[in-house]
Amino acid sequence: MVPGQDAEVQVGTARTRGRPRSFDRAAALEKALMAFWEHGYEATSVSDLTRSMGIGAPSLYAAFGAKRTLFEEAVQVYTGTHGAFVDRALAEEPTARAAVERVLREAAAEYTDPAHPYGCLVVHAATNCTSPEVEELLRGLRNGTIAALESRIRTDLAAGRLPAGTDAAALARHTGAMIQGMSQQARDGASREELEALAEIAMAIWPRD
Repeated sequence: MVPGQDAEVQVGTARTRGRPRSFDRAAALEKALMAFWEHGYEATSVSDLTRSMGIGAPSLYAAFGAKRTLFEEAVQVYTGTHGAFVDRALAEEPTARAAVERVLREAAAEYTDPAHPYGCLVVHAATNCTSPEVEELLRGLRNGTIAALESRIRTDLAAGRLPAGTDAAALARHTGAMIQGMSQQARDGASREELEALAEIAMAIWPRD
């Protein structure tokens, strides 16, 4: 053996161990999203996250900062993918009624899709949560959805596409309650067909011009 070889091997090994572990950040973030979606923010520990993401705690902290900032990033991914159907419907449908009908129909499909946890991350992730920041984040998103619905309803009301006197705020909040309730029922085992039946009843009470 060449003198000093053992020392070189030890130094090389130490350098290898000290290097940050390379991983697919987007794939790891998606796995974190699924963990938070399934168990909620509070019940998902850092060890749960590292296990599901396939990385060590140092890599998690280096890449995402902390559990809460990882969660916030996961929520951004969720609202841009699985939870984007509300914004799409409001942007693409010609009337508020058509948009809400589409939202409820797509919620029934999305919330019961077996490819991912049931229900809505934004509705359920803060259950029993002790983080005011997380609660505020998700509350803001839920209230933002209701505000977007109300804005669209008021636009139709001003254009004469809804009867004069329609209570835009109450109608938007009713739709928000339906979305949130469908999410909980999906978590409790309701099927897509059962949620679609609820959507039909919800649309039956919508005012017509």
